[in-house]
Amino acid sequence: MINLPGFKTLGIQPIIQKRLQSNGISEPTPIQNETIPVLLEGKDVIAQAQTGTGKTLAFLLPILEKVDPNQPNVQALIVTPTRELALQITAELKNFTEVLNNIHALAVYGGQDVVQQMKKLKGAIHIVISTPGRLLDHMRRETIDLSEVSMLVLDEADQMLHLGFLPEVKEIITALPLNRQTMLFSATMTKQVRSIANQYMKKPVDIRIKNKQITVDEIDQLVVETTDRAKQASLRMMMDQYRPFLAIIFCRTKRRASTLNDALKGFGYETEELHGDLSQAKREKVMKLFREAKIQYLVATDVAARGIDVEGVTHVFNYDIPEDVESYIHRIGRTGRAGGKGMAITFVAPKDRSYLEMIEKGINHKIEKISISPAKEQFTPSESGKSQLKTNKNHKRNTRNHKHKGQQEKGKRKRR
Repeated sequence: MINLPGFKTLGIQPIIQKRLQSNGISEPTPIQNETIPVLLEGKDVIAQAQTGTGKTLAFLLPILEKVDPNQPNVQALIVTPTRELALQITAELKNFTEVLNNIHALAVYGGQDVVQQMKKLKGAIHIVISTPGRLLDHMRRETIDLSEVSMLVLDEADQMLHLGFLPEVKEIITALPLNRQTMLFSATMTKQVRSIANQYMKKPVDIRIKNKQITVDEIDQLVVETTDRAKQASLRMMMDQYRPFLAIIFCRTKRRASTLNDALKGFGYETEELHGDLSQAKREKVMKLFREAKIQYLVATDVAARGIDVEGVTHVFNYDIPEDVESYIHRIGRTGRAGGKGMAITFVAPKDRSYLEMIEKGINHKIEKISISPAKEQFTPSESGKSQLKTNKNHKRNTRNHKHKGQQEKGKRKRR
């Protein structure tokens, strides 16, 4: 049996180490290094880390080490804000339960047949991954027994509370045994998140992982200086110039995302919208199309796109500039993942300059800039943007190579 020194030192069993290695994971990430030993000691943890840092394994690996397969009841409960995130965590977990045949996990979320879920919950389920609404539904029906839960994970806690799940989260927590270990993972530490921690956690260990380097080292960044009136035309010009394999376009509000999506479809682009007004069934359908590269562009809001991890996203377009540094890091972190090179293009109108200055200060990096004349719709590189143009040409060439490989596997799209 092959041992991975880093994970062996953390206390991870050899069979899981072997599976990690077969998945190309040889060394623990900073969040895993910091969190796993503390969780294995049974302590509560508040961990602040961005998506894409390996935080899911930071709580899944300790859970797998601590679950007792001989006890046929729910021992670990993982609560996530969205169905998509629940499915991602479940897929990652099942990657390990395949080699740990005696540990069983179940995803419980809305949109599934509740009767089928009830039948599965009657079996020996050790780990449940659920969204708040459907979990409460089962609790009220008394079709799930949480009386033996010893480990609780609140994943993407800030997003969960932002979506309005605070009452549900409180109801779930108060229904669990007092003698439990609580793990709270959040990208940002809002007052609501801190309030939950203060109310329901026991002397939690505070772990913070900075993730700013990702924005500089792994992602090419470009600012397009434009106007509100010319912004949509500027976006289309950049889409046509770079021709991404897969891209996410971020808007500030659900209405703006919907309006932009309709406009882009009108111009023949293969796009779909993703925001909080969509039904769960529609959201899942859109994500399936995007993962399978049957659509090229996802027009999304920040909250809806949190936690999305789709292989092959080559570009992120900030149609509306984010209003804080952490949101910027979240957004552009959807590309340049798993060691790949990505590109983030942010559109800045004159009224947005203060946000741009704040972002540049926060990431400690001066972003290259290109100006677009609204009348002529021509690119004019600023002094700082001249060097970026050479980089852009190389990135475009690399993207085309990536796209060509994807086309061989998934077929050509209508618009390229």
